Amino acid sequence: MANITYSVNNIPIRLTDERWTHIVENHDDMAGYYFDVLETVANPRWIFQGDKDELWAVKLVSKKKAMLVIYKEIKQENDSFIITAFFTTKIKKLLKRRILWKQQQS
Repeated sequence: MANITYSVNNIPIRLTDERWTHIVENHDDMAGYYFDVLETVANPRWIFQGDKDELWAVKLVSKKKAMLVIYKEIKQENDSFIITAFFTTKIKKLLKRRILWKQQQS
């Protein structure tokens, strides 16, 4: 079973039970944030270029903490999915990465 969210590029992104289990087993502070992970992909503050061909969606939780969701968009096969998610305090380091998309501030 998987829940689907849509990226800012309107691509359906899956969060499978297997990936969610991986996330909470490796980052136990993520337990209870399932829908926040989906929301971070759908409505991020920034999307950064990842290390390979993945995308990094980031949403601020506070001034010093952000949720980072790493996912892949595979447009041709319609098989895009979340790889992992975790909280980070290294926001300044993230901002040194290539920004692919930024939320418009109102």
